Amino acid sequence: MTTISEFITADRERIFAQLKELVSFNSVHNEPGLEEECAKAAAWVRSALTEAGVDIEAIPTADGSTALVGKRAGKEGAKTVLLYSHYDVVPVGPREPWESDPLTLTERPSASGEVRWYGRGAADCKGNVAMHLAALRAIDANGGTDLNLTFLIEGSEERGGEGLSALIEERPELFAADAILIADAGNAKAGLPTLTTSLRGGAQIYVQVDTLEAGVHSGQFGGAAPDAVKALMRALDSLSDEHGRTVIDGVDCAGSWPLAEGQTSAYAPEDFRSDAQMLDGTEIMGSQDPAGATEIADMIWARPAITVTGFTSTPVAEAVNAVPATAAANLNLRTPATMDPRSTAEAVAEHLKKHVPWGAHIKVEILEANRGFETDPEKPAATLLGECLAEAYGTETISQGMGGSIPLTVELQEKHPNAEIALFGVEDPKATIHSANESVDPTEIEKIATAEAYFLQRFA
Repeated sequence: MTTISEFITADRERIFAQLKELVSFNSVHNEPGLEEECAKAAAWVRSALTEAGVDIEAIPTADGSTALVGKRAGKEGAKTVLLYSHYDVVPVGPREPWESDPLTLTERPSASGEVRWYGRGAADCKGNVAMHLAALRAIDANGGTDLNLTFLIEGSEERGGEGLSALIEERPELFAADAILIADAGNAKAGLPTLTTSLRGGAQIYVQVDTLEAGVHSGQFGGAAPDAVKALMRALDSLSDEHGRTVIDGVDCAGSWPLAEGQTSAYAPEDFRSDAQMLDGTEIMGSQDPAGATEIADMIWARPAITVTGFTSTPVAEAVNAVPATAAANLNLRTPATMDPRSTAEAVAEHLKKHVPWGAHIKVEILEANRGFETDPEKPAATLLGECLAEAYGTETISQGMGGSIPLTVELQEKHPNAEIALFGVEDPKATIHSANESVDPTEIEKIATAEAYFLQRFA
């Protein structure tokens, strides 16, 4: 009998083949014309899990997707572990930046030389589906597990996941478990085993500024007539201090991320610059304060952050010599797990109204808000998973926060407060999820699958 790690290493060809099949489906939820692709992806996952001995229920959800809920019985009275991932993806986007067909999983060296597998969803999150399947094959080849297993593979996570949220509300018993392993995250860097212990909450905010009944000639009125674009830019700029740190009137924006014993930084600046693909000469926000640089981990995990994700005025190609009468922006607010995103978004709205200049008319609308999540890495399941990750990688597991939001975590915790929830997965910063040339390091799939297989045997 081979060991679990040996089995999974030898299983790479099958992992690639399965992931290639799954990546081939352009499974973007709620995208006109792609309904059949989503159905094919769901059918593929259902078939793969059924082949692995999982009894699958395909449940149509309120948002038009299909959630796959599978059960595999273990020893009577044994604990239950729920394994989560999703088969939907974000749109491919423009094809030109892709170096290979985004719907054909392609193996090639990265710019730094290591082999990676490229394709939409290779890391987020079809790579995690393939990882679950690999872990299941490995434990079946190495004595099995006494655990009761529940699989939850959803199909609309990238576009809100409202269907799964409704299903959790309507049928919470489907998701009862002692431990819930959410494979929709990843390591701080390839080769460094990482547990995600904190997720930011967030909100979408729409802001519009109006100053004139209509655009007026800049030669006749420019200089005295209030420019709506400038007014909005000034209001938005007031949400940052001179060093780029977020400032919101009435909100504590000075949180700190706790460092582990002996740790001097939770996110090294050189790693962040590389991971964020910063251009030469650009500065990390908060790093240039003469009084002392702000820790990157504080900025991205422990404090609110506001990003202008969209801005509308006259397009450059349609520019005319006129003072703009209106301008609008979409803001993405991120809040640390302990901060209420709704009340913070309301504070942002009041801040903008207070700081908009020249009596400009301003409208602010909070489009949505979702709460953050945090878990205790010292609890038994998280501790064991950390130990299994360390064994699989041969180095100590670290903990980190994650800027993204996964509303599922809060919803499952509310319905099953005694369940331990752990977040991990096959992604790493070089995966560039949601962008062109998304990729996964195949060794990450192997190591994460090995750790999961260890856990599924030892947690029993």
